[in-house]
Amino acid sequence: MSIIKLHDKYFKSYISSKQIDEAIQKLVDQTTEDLKDVDTPLFIGILNGSFMFVADFIRKYNSDCEVSFVKLASYEGTNSTGKIKQLVGVNENLEGRTVVILEDIIDTGNTLQEIYQIFEDKKVKQLKIATLFFKPDVFKKALPIDYIGIPIPDKFIVGYGLDYDGIGRNLEEIYQLTTEPKMKNIVLFGPPGAGKGTQAEMLRDKYQLKHISTGEVFRFNIKNETELGKLAKSYMDDGNLVPDEVTINMLKEEVDKNSDANGFIFDGFPRTESQAKALDQFLEEKGERINGMVALEVSEDLLVERLLERGKTSGRSDDQDESKIRNRFVEYNTKTAILKDYYQAQNKYFGANGVGSIPEITERLSQIFDKL
Repeated sequence: MSIIKLHDKYFKSYISSKQIDEAIQKLVDQTTEDLKDVDTPLFIGILNGSFMFVADFIRKYNSDCEVSFVKLASYEGTNSTGKIKQLVGVNENLEGRTVVILEDIIDTGNTLQEIYQIFEDKKVKQLKIATLFFKPDVFKKALPIDYIGIPIPDKFIVGYGLDYDGIGRNLEEIYQLTTEPKMKNIVLFGPPGAGKGTQAEMLRDKYQLKHISTGEVFRFNIKNETELGKLAKSYMDDGNLVPDEVTINMLKEEVDKNSDANGFIFDGFPRTESQAKALDQFLEEKGERINGMVALEVSEDLLVERLLERGKTSGRSDDQDESKIRNRFVEYNTKTAILKDYYQAQNKYFGANGVGSIPEITERLSQIFDKL
């Protein structure tokens, strides 16, 4: 789940590739049953939007068939009617054939009615219409729509062949037009000892953001014996990891308490891909998104030296034993660092050199924040 920007507009994920695949299979099953006695039906896709739908439909259709694509074009007529509409791409003799029009989306039906009339004039034996998406609220024509994949409300969508001003057709899922996000939400990332906490405080003040530290949220809930705090403590007392659901609900409450914030710096969360997906979904429901994951990059050996030095004054036992410190890095690299791949896949990963003075590192991070 995510929010993307195409040109000047924002879109939120709306229909998954799995839902699309299931809808196409349903359409294929219905048409296969209805056309079982038809000798080689002709499926015709309407360009440009239907090319992905037609390709996936035909791959699932296991009986004999023919496939073609057409495009509705206009030209200036020589008589008083002005613009004349014609279909470009159909050269076959369609008389007596069974034709199934495959549309990616039907809304008002104005274009479809023109296409339907042109095919009827070609004296086809039977003409059927299948559409992947259908907007019943705005469809006003008396045309029969034989097969409908997914009915949707009258909101602008892109993806899976549908575009916004030329882009977005290659998206494998469907995105729906949404409002522009108002918050700046950053996941601050880095291995143990990288200085996330210190930098989070510096950036919080500079950008007037709310800093949410998972550790602090846990301690607050446990100390104040909230319902979530007592639940988390029950797992911890038994020596078990606190389930993602409990952690996520704590973070949600913290975000909801600060609904007027300019944005959030998430420190220590998410730690797993499932947490990252849950955070994306939660923010998307609010019309917001994660702008980027900003990671402090420091070599492990240098961090071990840092933590051992810190352990001389911090009193933390896990900062005084090198083997324990190395184990924390193993945990980090096997579970948490996988998030780098998750955010890189969304073009939201930004690394920053974490070696230097606190002001120097803050300046490097600020340059990334400013771009986001």
